[in-house]
Amino acid sequence: MSDPRAANLARALVDYSIAVQPGDWVLVSVNLAALPLAEEVSRRILAAGGKLSLQLESDELTEILLQEASEDVLRWLSPSDQFLFEQVNAIIYLGGASNTCSLSSFAPERVSAYQRERGRLRQIRNRRVMTDGLRWVYTQFPCQALAQEAGMGLAAYQDFAYAAVYADQPDPVQRWQEISRRQQHWVDWLKGKQWMTLRGPDIDLKFSIADRTFANGAGENNLPDGEIFTGPVEDSVNGWVRFTYPAIFNGRSVEGVELRFEGGEVISAQADKDDAFLQMMLNSDAGARRLGEFAIGTNYAIDRFTRNILYDEKIGGTIHLALGNGYPETGSQNQSNIHWDMICDLRQESEISVDGELLYKNGVFQI
Repeated sequence: MSDPRAANLARALVDYSIAVQPGDWVLVSVNLAALPLAEEVSRRILAAGGKLSLQLESDELTEILLQEASEDVLRWLSPSDQFLFEQVNAIIYLGGASNTCSLSSFAPERVSAYQRERGRLRQIRNRRVMTDGLRWVYTQFPCQALAQEAGMGLAAYQDFAYAAVYADQPDPVQRWQEISRRQQHWVDWLKGKQWMTLRGPDIDLKFSIADRTFANGAGENNLPDGEIFTGPVEDSVNGWVRFTYPAIFNGRSVEGVELRFEGGEVISAQADKDDAFLQMMLNSDAGARRLGEFAIGTNYAIDRFTRNILYDEKIGGTIHLALGNGYPETGSQNQSNIHWDMICDLRQESEISVDGELLYKNGVFQI
């Protein structure tokens, strides 16, 4: 018997996030662990008059590729995948996992090569968002592996995950519309501002936001959502930050990450655990040492760290910084094959000021 909250999540994805219209060609890229949600999403797309293509993935198949493929094959990107990304009107990514650590046993060089090629699809997507209005959204199905990673039982994790996207409420679309209006107030206030300064026990950072746009993350590209974000001016970042929670990337958990910036570039980096992987990723390409994103998390329904960046970066009262690729719609010019989000908690003795005016204190907006 299907969970009605999965149908409610499908409603939010199809009706709100990408707003499927009759005749729209929609690509649903689904991890096999998320198949129950894919069924609900497919029904909703077809009921709206959309055309449907499915792209199936699994942790097991990715492991086989990383284990067996030659270097040339590992760096090969399917022309059919490229064609779909160039042609469809919208993309829905349905994430899931059978094993959240499935990539951790492979050499970082091979994982990096694989990610580099898959990153080309992200670049196609980002270009089409800017040039011809491609819509896309990413969510995850609350499956057993993700519950285990969060240290929760499946039923408790499902309650947590569906509450974070408001799929446990009668009308999640209306709820996300309300959140969008609230966050737009902060986005409008930030328009035209020049400098942002963050200070607290784990951060002393300053960067320019001149001529950059803050985006309103209210469910259009991620569910759950709840953030406002931009791309700092690439050469303006100065200072240091120590991230509160483990920085997780490709199944690798890097703990106690501390970065120091000068002229926009990471000039020193260290981690208490898996420092070698951190250094490897920083050296993966020219853009990996610069920030592609700065964001403030606003989803207070997400009240704990779950080792899942889709949820963790939205925790109300935190900020996150992403090394690597930026979002062109914010004005970011940084390009990289990685986008690695790292989270710093600002709920204690911390503040954000903008052009000398207090914006945010101890995890709460002041305007």
